[in-house]
Order: sequence, then C-alpha cells, then structure tokens
Amino acid sequence: MKMFARRTLLRTLTRQAACVGLGAALLSLPTLAAGAAEVNIYSSRHYDADKLLYAAFEKETGIQINVIEGKDDELIERLKAEGRNSPADVLLAVDAGRLWRAQDAGVLQPVKSAVLEKAVPAEYREKDGYWFGLSARARVIIYNKDSVKPSDLSTYEDLADPKWKGRLLVRSSTNVYNQSLTGSILAAHGAEKTEAWAKGMAANFARKPQGGDIDQIKAVAAGEGDVAISNTYYFARMLNSSNPTEKAAAQKVGLFFPNQKDRGAHVNISGAGIAKYAPNRDTAVKFLEFLATPEAQKIFAEANYEFPVVAGIPSHPVVAAWGDFKRDSLNASVYGQNNAEALKIMDRAGWK
Repeated sequence: MKMFARRTLLRTLTRQAACVGLGAALLSLPTLAAGAAEVNIYSSRHYDADKLLYAAFEKETGIQINVIEGKDDELIERLKAEGRNSPADVLLAVDAGRLWRAQDAGVLQPVKSAVLEKAVPAEYREKDGYWFGLSARARVIIYNKDSVKPSDLSTYEDLADPKWKGRLLVRSSTNVYNQSLTGSILAAHGAEKTEAWAKGMAANFARKPQGGDIDQIKAVAAGEGDVAISNTYYFARMLNSSNPTEKAAAQKVGLFFPNQKDRGAHVNISGAGIAKYAPNRDTAVKFLEFLATPEAQKIFAEANYEFPVVAGIPSHPVVAAWGDFKRDSLNASVYGQNNAEALKIMDRAGWK
C-alpha cells in the first residue's frame, strides 16, 4: 500500500484526460496552500479513472485528495486496528459485499445526504446511509462465437446444466464478484437449490479456477472453454484495447445478459462510505456527493466502462452498443448479508 501522497501524476492525467475527452479542466492540478482542506481515502479500486476523479474534485473544490491503496479486507482490518486514531475519511471498495463487511465491522458511519439519496437509486445504496454505490457493473456470460449461439444461453442457473460439462470457465470462489453472484442466487432460490447450482457449476469447469476475468475471456477466445463469467467493464476494456492481440481475442467472443426473462442480470456496485472516525467528515461527504455528479459519473463511464448509477448519464459507446438489458433489482446490501453462507456453499460444492 502507498503512503499518503499527492496523486498529481500530471503527465499521466493529461494523457488520460485527452483520451476520454474531458477537456482542459483536468490537465492540471491547483497548488494547494498549507493547511488546506483535505480528504483521506482508503481505496481498493485500482483504476486509472480514479486519478481523473481525484483531479477533477481537487480542481473544482481546492480540497486535497490523499490516498492509501490496498485490498478490501486489508483496509477494513486497518481501520479496525487504527480505531479512533485512523486518519481515514472515506473507504472506497469494488463490491457491495465488501462495503457491507466494513459496515458490519463497525468502521463506517451513516450519512444523511439529500444529494446522494436523490442521485443514487435505492437498490445501489445502504438504507441508513452507511455506503453508496457510485458505479455499476453487470456480471455476464461471455461465449465463444464459433461454438455457442446466443440461443443456447439463458440464465446463470442454466450454466450448472450437464450440457456445459468441461466448457465453463470462471475464476476462484475467493473472488468477491463470484461470492456476490452466489449471494444473489441464494436470495433467489434459497440454500438447498443454491448448493445444487454451485455443485453443477463446479462439475462443469473446463479447468481449475484461475486468473481474473480477463483471463477467462482470453481462455474462451483461445478455445479452452466455451463460456465464462465476467464483469462487463473487463470485456469493454478489451474491445477498446490498444493491444491488437487483446482486441482480437475480445472480437472472437460475445456477451450475453442472463436471466432476461425473469429477475434480470446480476448487477453489483463499486462504492464508498464515510469512515467511523473521519477527521474530515464534511469534506468527505462533499467528495461522495461529487462522485454522484454528472461530471464524475461521466468519468466512471468513459474512463473505466462502468455503468453510471445516476440516471441520464450515457454509457461509453462500446458499452452502449450492447443495448439495454433487464437488471436484477435486489438491493446490493443482500450480497454482503449472504456472503458468509455463500462462501460455505461454494466450499462444500468444490468451487475452489
């Protein structure tokens, strides 16, 4: 993890700003006077888009952003250990399950913000204001165009059917995205049917779970399996990649939104909450509110191919080309509430 430091990186930001068309406003950062207001962020997000978000906030408000990066669980444990002495104001996390875990660990505080309550749909925020989703991503099926037709696909549940034996690629059960997906299945069907589904999934694996979502997509393109599960922004990143090999791999596969005839595709969030002992609470709330503005939502969409959570903000053209889809309206907090049981189910099922 990095110690607190100014994240100016002017040359990188200039290049990124030009790439996403955000204009001259992001091409430089203000010089902050000593003792200026600040926000201290603990973040498990590792995207270039975040540097643009920090730069835009500093430019607009004059409030300095300081960041420590790490894995979700590490940061939660750090907040617990630091207690009242923690310098953290904001916890940024990549999954609702981890935000719920931070809330359950007692390291977040509730926030009452009319701005956030109006901008962020109810299913993407914790009901008492402990955390708010600020961008969204769907977990979808990626398929090999040469061996699978869209008409062969239907639901997450169908991937446990024996017809997919030796054809399914997915990352480990230690991955929080898969834990939250299993938590959504648990909410829809209960423990017994979810365990049967997880066993069916494990029986269909083309190989031992390994790597990240991009590795699953590449493996499908290479013919190591016929279908995979991935978050949408990874696939979009590959489609728009400057690496010709990566782009070619993405063009060999297709994207399918599951469960369109029932509850809808599983959608998770990346979001943030205010640390329990935030020393700069007011500026921290201002930062969260900024992330729900059209300017910030545009950065989420254009720089990282995420779905904006605020209505009326267009997706990146690569993402928009997939068309509209039905989303599961389950409140994201359920993924966290179901996480422990989901993990036990996946373990018993042999999904390692």
